[in-house]
Amino acid sequence: MRLTDLIAPDAIVASLRAGTKKLVLQELSERAARVSGLPPREIFNALLQRERLGSTGTGNGVALPHAKLKKCQRIFGVFARLEKPVDFEAIDGEPVDLVLMLMAPEFAGADHLKALARVARVLRDVTIAAKLRATHDPAALYAVLTQEPASNAA
Repeated sequence: MRLTDLIAPDAIVASLRAGTKKLVLQELSERAARVSGLPPREIFNALLQRERLGSTGTGNGVALPHAKLKKCQRIFGVFARLEKPVDFEAIDGEPVDLVLMLMAPEFAGADHLKALARVARVLRDVTIAAKLRATHDPAALYAVLTQEPASNAA
């Protein structure tokens, strides 16, 4: 699964201003609604409900909020680079400045988990995370996020 299948160029927020986790989720819900046509309130409520189960802050300044919605037709994501890190109640206690939100159809099952694993691998890469933190242009952020890994073939 490639990130170009999950994230569209217009689903990139290069410099999100939000002082709290809740505001981050609200802003991402608004962008997700514009990208998908889904109601922003339903996206936001689904994300809040998922966060109540446990924080999606994975550590090292990264959060992967995600949820499933009955009306959602396909798995898609929205990426945001935060202007200032916010407390996301991450597992390492560190504030978050890179957020990739995923929405999936209610019955996505394994595909939803594969998409989460894929974005987690990308954002866990310290080189990619550093490039994302240093970049303020939406097109450049999209390019960094969606670059294919270098082949290990000799």
